[in-house]
Amino acid sequence: MDASSTPPAAPAPAAAVPAAVPAAAPQQAAPAPVRTSRARRLAVPVLTLGAAVAAFTYLGVVDPNEPGHYPVCPLLRLTGILCPGCGGLRSAHAVAQGDLITALGANAAAVAGYVAFAGFLALWLVRAVRGRPTPTIALRPVAWWGIGALLLAFTIVRNLPIGSALAP
Repeated sequence: MDASSTPPAAPAPAAAVPAAVPAAAPQQAAPAPVRTSRARRLAVPVLTLGAAVAAFTYLGVVDPNEPGHYPVCPLLRLTGILCPGCGGLRSAHAVAQGDLITALGANAAAVAGYVAFAGFLALWLVRAVRGRPTPTIALRPVAWWGIGALLLAFTIVRNLPIGSALAP
């Protein structure tokens, strides 16, 4: 092989030329937090409270134990299996009437949900009055799985003869 048959050598890479660094922009102060009025902060939690009170008032007046007022649970109608929500309207009716024992008998899990919602709403209202941010429900995945497991166990037990006390 002679020198004329060899391919030409690749050119050497050019030296890296530093890019022009723009002059640092003067730092701007962070914008001041927007102050909202107390009425604006309270609007959503108060409206949520109003909706919950209206729903419980309606359930207190219109008895779900009388047929024809509310639809039947589709799972119960098709399979005869009580879902975790079966009896929830009857328990809300009992809570609205002030009968906690009947409410727990209709659906204890729903009553626990009403209590949790009331606690969250109270916290939300207090934080809104104080101008604090809206609370969030930040549970770890293991807690959500635990809640799901409890609801599954509740559903299974209330459908067994041994758990007939949990059936509405």
